Amino acid sequence: MTETPTTTAPSRGAVSDADLARAARITEAIGTAFTSKVVGQHDLLRGLLVALMTRGHVLLESVPGLAKTLSSSVLASAVRAEFSRIQCTPDLLPSDIIGTQVFNPATAAFRTQLGPVHANFVLLDEINRSSAKTQSAMLEAMQERQTTIGGETHRLPVPFMVLATQNPIDEEGTYVLPQAQLDRFLLKEVLDYPSPTEEAEVLGRIAAGQLETQQVAPVATLEDVLFLQSLVSQVHIADSINRYIIEIVNVTRHPDRFLPTETARYVEHGASPRGSIAFLQVARAHALLAGRGHVLPEDVVAMRYSVLRHRLLLTFEALASRVRPEDLIDAIFDAVPTP
Repeated sequence: MTETPTTTAPSRGAVSDADLARAARITEAIGTAFTSKVVGQHDLLRGLLVALMTRGHVLLESVPGLAKTLSSSVLASAVRAEFSRIQCTPDLLPSDIIGTQVFNPATAAFRTQLGPVHANFVLLDEINRSSAKTQSAMLEAMQERQTTIGGETHRLPVPFMVLATQNPIDEEGTYVLPQAQLDRFLLKEVLDYPSPTEEAEVLGRIAAGQLETQQVAPVATLEDVLFLQSLVSQVHIADSINRYIIEIVNVTRHPDRFLPTETARYVEHGASPRGSIAFLQVARAHALLAGRGHVLPEDVVAMRYSVLRHRLLLTFEALASRVRPEDLIDAIFDAVPTP
């Protein structure tokens, strides 16, 4: 069983200047290590840091070749964490992920062999290619942060973070994630193609041999990560911003009451209470990244797409009309006055 790293917890109450300074040093160092290997993808970096600080999991969506795997391994290397990658296929079994019991003829007894999910950072590559049964086993580990093998419970390492990827253009042989399972991901980040300038930098780095390895020198420790996670819970959030979050999520559930008819008809189901909780967590983490010990409305607005794009269930008409979730999210936020 993996031992939990010890860390010096931040003082209770208001976040001190010393804690803010330490948090800034840690996050800036991780960001520098990330950008040394990954070109562009600034929103992805922000999302990964927020998820790491809030003990959340991230769903990454893009066409192949946009550095999803590289980003995950670099983040793990930067904080000296154990990293494992699972390539999902239709024949992948739950035991291939969580582990199984293996018979040892020499001792005539079974021994437990832990699966690759028992790591600090787990990359589930193309999660939508695995069967529903395998997806459920992984998502249970994400939620309970433990696995059960042969009636014995094994706690997952601390910290523990899952980064799952899916390819939106290949649908043959895939199993779409149910909405209830999507909701378990704190954030969904959609990666776009690099700009011509960024792509030129990628080619330049490759020509110079700078991207021959995905590893970076550690710039932080797991103790630093636990410190950040403890500090996030100390960030102050006013009642007015809590009400702001609740009103936003309420609009997603009753769009016909707040949005124009031509927009409301595109939303079939809104966000669950997990959406409200996610906004609370990510707003605190975003404030900390900005060097503040208190949340502002812009911290909620900044993370709106990542929190809501996978929590809005769109109607068939919206899908047929290629309506972007981001446009609906903007309409939802426009309907709620900023405190």
